[in-house]
Amino acid sequence: MTAKSAAAAARATVYGYPRQGPARELKKAIEGYWKGRVTADALRATAAELRRSTWRQLAEAGIHEVPTGDFSYYDHVLDTTVMVGAVPERHRAAVDADALDGYFAMARGTQDIAPLEMTKWFDTNYHYLVPELGPDTVFAANSAKQVGELREALALGVAARPVLVGPVTYLLLAKPAPGVPAGFDPLTLLDRLLPVYAEVLADLRAAGAEWVQLDEPALVQDRTPAELAAVARAYRDLGARTDRPKLLVASYFDRLGEALPMLAKAPVEGLALDFTGAAAANLDALAAVGGLPGKRLVAGVVNGRTIWVNDLPASLTTLGTLLGLAGRVDVAASCSLLHVPLDTAAERDIAPQILRWLAFAKQKTAEIVTLARGLAQGPDTIAAELAANRADLASRAGSPITRDPAVRARCAAVTPA
Repeated sequence: MTAKSAAAAARATVYGYPRQGPARELKKAIEGYWKGRVTADALRATAAELRRSTWRQLAEAGIHEVPTGDFSYYDHVLDTTVMVGAVPERHRAAVDADALDGYFAMARGTQDIAPLEMTKWFDTNYHYLVPELGPDTVFAANSAKQVGELREALALGVAARPVLVGPVTYLLLAKPAPGVPAGFDPLTLLDRLLPVYAEVLADLRAAGAEWVQLDEPALVQDRTPAELAAVARAYRDLGARTDRPKLLVASYFDRLGEALPMLAKAPVEGLALDFTGAAAANLDALAAVGGLPGKRLVAGVVNGRTIWVNDLPASLTTLGTLLGLAGRVDVAASCSLLHVPLDTAAERDIAPQILRWLAFAKQKTAEIVTLARGLAQGPDTIAAELAANRADLASRAGSPITRDPAVRARCAAVTPA
């Protein structure tokens, strides 16, 4: 595919979206369920309506492929633990008795049983529940949530892409289960886990998935040769399966590093990379490995972790450069939009001059769609949006709220002495 045809094929997508709802409906329903005021059926109905509302809004905004599976009652890593059957022994009775109550028991604990440990999801303010694994862990596929949510989205008539935590990141984020020697490395379970992922992928393909996204953010961190070899083995194995959807391996929060060359050569159909902040180095790194000829590149050029408006002209320049490096270039945020608030329109106490500088999930979605249109149809088609964006950026850069000449003068006067 030529750069011109790759541009014409450019589409807009996101990796994930805020889950709670505009009035925090999910939080209220879950807390009501915990207190016995909301039934399980009512909680499920609230969750289903929030999912449907999100998918409709994204599709109507111009997102060509909505994410599924990113929704969670509590945490998407805990959802992955359920998906691969890695329920801790102390929680099995609760899960067997009632799947929903058992799920929340793993998350919150009970009067008698401790929950899973909670820790930060990389360097974000999101927290995940740490999987507990050991040499005796037996994995078993349970794709009901992932398949069910995909079917819900497809029933609305929207194109949908299931999003899963990748197998390598899942194991790298895990810890030895209680009683397991501290030196146990969960990554040694990879060959046992891959067939389970293959089964989930086959189930999703049978349910109508054309693409599945496998999130591997752990690969942006420094990794040992053994860990990198595990990455190569994982995607060589999954890529070789015939009964699977197309695979999009996603990384975010930083540049991909040494995993990039092996993923570029792996038998997967696409990569999703972060091109914001320090991760802008992914552009040169991608060029250095010869790009992704014939493959799909999802370019995260809108920062999914900040609350500020994007620099649209700069992002459009980056996207133009990427056109020559992949068979197809799509536009996205740098990561899931889970990490930002939902909509600036809901803010009542922020001064208008500051509000124009802000972009929450809904506004970032609009930025992604605008950039995809500009990439596919040419910058002239988004001239008005580019002009408004330049004005917003200039307003912030020149505001006395963000620039204090006295402070800058004092900083400039600092010497080594």
